[in-house]
Amino acid sequence: MDVALVQLALTGGGSGQVRPIESASEGVQEAAAAGAGFVVLPELWRTGPFELEATLGAAEYIDGPMVSALSTLAAELGIWLHGGSFLERARRGREGPADSTQIYNTSLLFDPAGDLVASYRKRHLFGFDSGEAALIDAGDEVVVVDTPIGPTGLATCYDLRFPEHFRALVEAGAEAIIVSSGWPEVRISHWQVLCRARAIENQVNLLACNAAGVSGAVPLGGRSNVLDPWGDVLAEAGPQPTTLVAHIDPASPGRTRGEFPVLRDRRDVLGS
Repeated sequence: MDVALVQLALTGGGSGQVRPIESASEGVQEAAAAGAGFVVLPELWRTGPFELEATLGAAEYIDGPMVSALSTLAAELGIWLHGGSFLERARRGREGPADSTQIYNTSLLFDPAGDLVASYRKRHLFGFDSGEAALIDAGDEVVVVDTPIGPTGLATCYDLRFPEHFRALVEAGAEAIIVSSGWPEVRISHWQVLCRARAIENQVNLLACNAAGVSGAVPLGGRSNVLDPWGDVLAEAGPQPTTLVAHIDPASPGRTRGEFPVLRDRRDVLGS
């Protein structure tokens, strides 16, 4: 199956600008026109991963206008669409947004009918007790959903540094994992190594979509990539905005695990 990662160029220096849906739809349409049946967007592409304090007021309920627009886009193009992530305001209380104090960094997956088939609230929050970690609530579930690229697990940016999250996805049946990210240029070498490591150690197809441009004066690194279960690079972008298209084989994780059954030899308890 042909997949595409839309490496958007974010702009803004922390002004709280909310980017229009159209800033992503052009890249998604380009990907679909190139034959991709599965398209992925970066993390927090509307509000910026390093602009949280200025953009928390733009948080929406999960049935809000952004989700509705992405649903319509997926249905119009007849594609699977991972809509990146957005600031989700938890629905609680009766007083509207002012009564909803929990906000999550939530990624979204739509099927070709435009139905929201999965949402994932980012579990690992970046900032060492500041930034995202201080402003956003952490999710507490791993999410795996059946798709044409195989059972697909969801991860977001900083999750990449926690191998136990990826192993939990595999234990839940994942054979492909999508990572939506706003990874900075200054640590892009970590991004490249960690993506390969997560693909190799879990024997999965990995689709890692990063943003380009600048968020809150922080340069973002791009280098989105598609990896097979051996960690071989099927496609990799540079630092500039682009739409990266690659062909993946949904059967390759099962084949790789059969040929080299390393997951079978895992020992959970030290000394067992």
